[in-house]
Amino acid sequence: MKEPRILIGETVGRNNANLEESIQRVDESKMYEDLSTIIICPTRGTFPTRVVQSWMKLMKPMNQQTAGPIFAESMKVDVAYESLIEYILSNQHLCRYKYVLTIEEDNMPPSDGLMRLYKSMDKYDVVGGLYWGKGENGFPMIFGDPNVPNDFKPQKPIANTLQECNGLGMGFNLFKLDMFRQIPQPWFKTVQERDEHGTGIGNTQDIYFYKKAKEAGFRFACDTSILVGHYSAKEDIVW
Repeated sequence: MKEPRILIGETVGRNNANLEESIQRVDESKMYEDLSTIIICPTRGTFPTRVVQSWMKLMKPMNQQTAGPIFAESMKVDVAYESLIEYILSNQHLCRYKYVLTIEEDNMPPSDGLMRLYKSMDKYDVVGGLYWGKGENGFPMIFGDPNVPNDFKPQKPIANTLQECNGLGMGFNLFKLDMFRQIPQPWFKTVQERDEHGTGIGNTQDIYFYKKAKEAGFRFACDTSILVGHYSAKEDIVW
């Protein structure tokens, strides 16, 4: 029950009373920009309940267009991503969207993860949350010192920061769709071959993409404050 009081006609409101702070909050949220986003996912066809639960809680931007998830089922992972981007760019409606969010069938983002990824897209072309490979010796999916060309070693995370890198995994990443119009195909390719000297060359589809994108002048970062779980159904453990 409300306390007895005399009303004196206060009309300003808390947000207007702290207008500069409120404007900064709106600016950081990017809510006034085009945040149209397509969510894509390669899949073998089944999803653990815990993963589905985390996806259902994922917040989307208010009054903005969000499509998907669009799934590519039972394809090799490089073919899946290639096919999904081809489909988007050839679709007269989806090709107008600004962003693509990749999420994989064993990744569990925080509910506000997507909203926080938007905050850094004015500085970078791809921003991802922090997740690790599965197992006790799993490594962070942050690859390469951006000051060292062709470096794709796993990097030591710096907590609660926007950490620039040469590449990321694909588990929870926000891409600017325009990137794919500027980079020649194939965008994603798993490489296992030898060069003319007999030296083995091997890249997963994600590193293949980031090498091409880096050469084209694009920049990437991991937001290490966005903590993404990596679920192992076999062990029932979130890594």
